[in-house]
Amino acid sequence: MSARRGYPSDLTDAQWALIEALLPEPNTDGRREKHPRREIVNAILYVVRAGCPWRYLPADLPPWQTVYWYFTRWEDAGVTEKLLAALRIKARVQQGREPQPSAGIIDSQSVKGADTVGRDSRGYDAGKKVNGRKRFIVTDTLGLLVTVTVLAASWQDRDGAKTALLSAYMAAPIRHVFADQGFTGRLVDWTRDILRTTLEIVRKPTDQRGFAVHPRRWVVERTLAWLTACRRLARDYERHPEVSEAIIRWAAIAGIARRITRGRPARRPARRTFIWT
Repeated sequence: MSARRGYPSDLTDAQWALIEALLPEPNTDGRREKHPRREIVNAILYVVRAGCPWRYLPADLPPWQTVYWYFTRWEDAGVTEKLLAALRIKARVQQGREPQPSAGIIDSQSVKGADTVGRDSRGYDAGKKVNGRKRFIVTDTLGLLVTVTVLAASWQDRDGAKTALLSAYMAAPIRHVFADQGFTGRLVDWTRDILRTTLEIVRKPTDQRGFAVHPRRWVVERTLAWLTACRRLARDYERHPEVSEAIIRWAAIAGIARRITRGRPARRPARRTFIWT
């Protein structure tokens, strides 16, 4: 059988070396797995990056039923959370930071829900005028994902953030979190009293006109932009919010693996200006 053609979403040898050792041991009663695990991960990342349904996986990748079986099995075992934590540590050490972050940034993103999103887990964000779901993410100060929570878009930031902040508290020693003005109010007191964590609100300058980059907040907003570059995350297609969270973690895992092997964050190519004469 000839080797399949590669896809841009495929892991490089260096990226696969980072992930391979962190996957759980196979449980096949001594039998050899039919499909290489690298191809299983490549197929998952193809779905995340290309945005296609599982059933539309190319024929030269493992069967979609097998890929989805591994996806759900690994998620039940908490594999994506372990991968994310281990890769985040490697990326931080590479950048000369402490292995674990002490500060983080939180933000939310409302995205439209496809018709596959059930009525019991979708809502309407009146502020953004979006019918779908809301993603709450916490990153470290490098923009590396720490935790993600997906809720109906009708959740207010100050209420939905509690789950994300609690998850971040349990996942890393983060005790100082930066946030925008949507998280003001009782959430600041709740974070201080329950989590013993400082929630610092980074306010917009009163004289600001138009777009401006805000200290600290731009980091998490850049991470959201990185994530939504994956077409599966351009809107929410998942039946269950837990699957949405898993897809987001896979997108972050791929991004951090690329960052480690590249040695720096991604950069957009410089804009070229053409002058016609």
